[in-house]
Amino acid sequence: MSMHLVEGAGDIREQVGKQEWEARVELAAGHRVLAHYGVNDMTYNHFSLRVPGEPEHMLVKRTDWMFAEVTASSLIKCDLDGNPVVPAEGPRIKGGALIIHAGLLKGRPDLNAVLHTHTPNVMGVAAHKFGLLPINQHAMRFYGEMRYHEFKGFEFDHEMTPRLLDDLDGGKYMLLKNHGALVCAESVPECVVNHHWLEMACQGQIAALSAGEGNYEVPSEEACEYAHSQFMDAGDFLMGGKDWAACLRLADRLDPSYKD
Repeated sequence: MSMHLVEGAGDIREQVGKQEWEARVELAAGHRVLAHYGVNDMTYNHFSLRVPGEPEHMLVKRTDWMFAEVTASSLIKCDLDGNPVVPAEGPRIKGGALIIHAGLLKGRPDLNAVLHTHTPNVMGVAAHKFGLLPINQHAMRFYGEMRYHEFKGFEFDHEMTPRLLDDLDGGKYMLLKNHGALVCAESVPECVVNHHWLEMACQGQIAALSAGEGNYEVPSEEACEYAHSQFMDAGDFLMGGKDWAACLRLADRLDPSYKD
């Protein structure tokens, strides 16, 4: 199935440089792959990317679009205060796209990509008192790195951005309690691949805990630390590596219109 939902798509490509267009294609591919793997909360959630060479601008989907609809030309380019740049007549971003995404990219110049989701598995673990347990090999990837953010209402108010930055505390991964997940990175591939590991870790935790207290095992602290160190020594794996190449092949098989 091919979708062409933006009129004048060619006009957008003509308005941006080569680097930005490549970034748009990559971000659109990320949306499609995530949707395939279950990030399907209708039009909610966002995945943002700082524009290469333009640190004060970011790309983000339209607020009324689903992840599975996103194309390279449909993405909005805006400044970190939410004002549209390309297309110039586009909507001003607000809500989570402004408070979470623009806010974090503005406050953390070391980050280039921000992904916020609320899948059922992530929301389940985000409601567990003990958070993400080192209960499976996927969870070992985040051992000692996961941060937590207390739920005090939806992230619609400007004063919530400083709280997010404080709780993230220089890290990249955070569970928003009773809400969802935040995965930050230097790139789209890094976000997509690490979100997949987090999603699998949460799914595995929920499955294990269904056995009831006392009927599941948690590895020793020593084993967890060593397993995490193995992840850290895995080269480009954590940045996307071979998995991202496979994701692009998947996106092409699903529907190559993401490149439009």
